[in-house]
Amino acid sequence: MLHALRRIHDKPLVSVLLPVRNAGPYLEVALASLSEQVWENFEVLLVDDHSSDGALTSSLLCDARFSLITNEGRGIVAALNTAARHARGDFFARMDADDIAFPHRIQNQMEFLLSRPEIAIAGAQVEIFSDTADIGNGYLEYEHWINSLTEPEQIAREMFVESPLPHPTAMFHRDVLVSLGGYHDTDWPEDYDLWLRAHSRGLKLAKPNGVLLRWRDHGKRLSRVSKRYSSEQFLEAKAEYLSQGPLRDRSAVIWGAGPTGRRIFDSLYSRGSTISGFIDVHPRRIGGFKRARPVWPPEQINLIKQDMVLVAVGTRGVRSQIRNYMAQAGKNEGNDYLFVA
Repeated sequence: MLHALRRIHDKPLVSVLLPVRNAGPYLEVALASLSEQVWENFEVLLVDDHSSDGALTSSLLCDARFSLITNEGRGIVAALNTAARHARGDFFARMDADDIAFPHRIQNQMEFLLSRPEIAIAGAQVEIFSDTADIGNGYLEYEHWINSLTEPEQIAREMFVESPLPHPTAMFHRDVLVSLGGYHDTDWPEDYDLWLRAHSRGLKLAKPNGVLLRWRDHGKRLSRVSKRYSSEQFLEAKAEYLSQGPLRDRSAVIWGAGPTGRRIFDSLYSRGSTISGFIDVHPRRIGGFKRARPVWPPEQINLIKQDMVLVAVGTRGVRSQIRNYMAQAGKNEGNDYLFVA
């Protein structure tokens, strides 16, 4: 059956949504990686988001499965929704114009989704690379973190830490996107917003094992040049969905009275959430006040019965220590506490 699904038919099974804006020399390599896919039954919808660099030429569209569409609006959100409206496939796959898909990318994800119908959105493990500079330790740590989250429980557990799926690896049935209302044009990243909406509705996200995409880093990447993808806007997205979900009927205690914890306090407070206090290990903070709220030592955890604890500490190695401490206190991750940094 899978072999039959792979073959080219009049109607493609998979539609690749690929926005393009001044992709330069990267586009040809990205399209070549799609032409070489083992899975054949797909189309690629290249949405030109008002490019001005001349990189989009007819010579790149020699594959009959490639179609060029002009963005009906402006920006990546409009481009993605334009692609979705024109797509013929039952499944949508994301791809960016500066990344490289491994030959088995579409096949592996289709097999994964067909074999695990409980999964609504599939991502993939990635290799982050750059043509111009060495990948720093920060990106390598992020690569390790995002690749380590493969099962729905792992992804749900760390949903409020960072975006748990690399957007250009995403694949999902068109009905999933329709049920979520398409991509939303918010002040924060459009992909993280989609994952948070899916999570809030109980949909499961997962990844098959094995790297399926080379994720290119460069100075003109949208996530580097647009304010939408700043750490401040990620925090705003977290606060929005925390206030609507876990904190809708509960107050919170923030573990971490440093800058990150205080920024989370401000974003939640502005949305009407109630924060009872802070927890911290720094002796100079304990016993004092931040944002007019008391700062308690970790032992306060034993006295917290109803509040959701939001752990706003992302220091390397500390997360496992806090998890152990919480387990000893009988606290359940997801119900009693969440990591948000």
